[in-house]
Amino acid sequence: MRKRLSEGSKMFWGVMALFVVYAVCFLVFEDYDRSHLQPFEEASDWHLLVFSIIVMGVLAWQLRRYSRRMDERIEREQTEKEGKMRRELTHNISHELKTPVASILGYTETLLENPDISPETQHQFIQRTHLQAQRLTALLKDVSMLNRLDYATDQLEFMRVNISDLVSDIVQEVSIQLSDRHMTLKNYMKEDIVIHGNPMLLYSIFRNLFDNALNYAGEGTTIQIFCEQQSDCWKFSFSDNGKGIAQEHLPRIFERFYRIDQGRSRTLGGTGLGLAIVKNAVNLHGGTITAREAQGGGLEFVFTLNK
Repeated sequence: MRKRLSEGSKMFWGVMALFVVYAVCFLVFEDYDRSHLQPFEEASDWHLLVFSIIVMGVLAWQLRRYSRRMDERIEREQTEKEGKMRRELTHNISHELKTPVASILGYTETLLENPDISPETQHQFIQRTHLQAQRLTALLKDVSMLNRLDYATDQLEFMRVNISDLVSDIVQEVSIQLSDRHMTLKNYMKEDIVIHGNPMLLYSIFRNLFDNALNYAGEGTTIQIFCEQQSDCWKFSFSDNGKGIAQEHLPRIFERFYRIDQGRSRTLGGTGLGLAIVKNAVNLHGGTITAREAQGGGLEFVFTLNK
């Protein structure tokens, strides 16, 4: 794979290119009225050439030193930033794990210490333990997905994916939930929308958007999906006419573990990572995503995916 130039190297070679242009324009074609290459006839011309080469060499050496220090500073800042993000992620994961783990331990200890507890209560505790275990599974799955997006994107396989079929499959998966919440889906996407991408990540984009609407839009609401073809990408709109969120929260909803309502989010089973996965997956496919208030109320996600 072709290695990308660092920012310092880009600066160094950019300035060196200007030096070369200077040498060609002002040393080889010494005067503006020359129309072709001529040898130097005077000693002063050669002295000027040698002096310019020496000055250029000294400047190049100083510039190279500066560009290396610049690269080291950028790398150090990037390392510190990644370290801080990892510490925050670890802290947040630990915090998120405490509640379901504590609940599972509490229910199981109660069952073990009280063998004569009624069958109805036992069944209730087992159900609650199962729900908390499902929440743990979802959290670990989302953490694994983010780790792959952060550190193993080179191992992801890209292929031809039919987005229309993918969304239709997800609609079948969530049909019972839509019915239970008396929600309506209006899918205005045309057939055979094809993208060269990773099937797993493309599935995660649309599934997480569906789950977000199912969890937070509210009963009796409507979900709408639009798709518009552009020159080099597909532009999607995924919206609902539900409760929406306050304007001040919109810029932060793609942050990991950012929750508008801590208690409500956990009650509804969210991991706090779904929209972070959506944004990272969209970016990996060369697109961008924004969230805004939908017309008439609710929440709308507008994002693009390169063809």
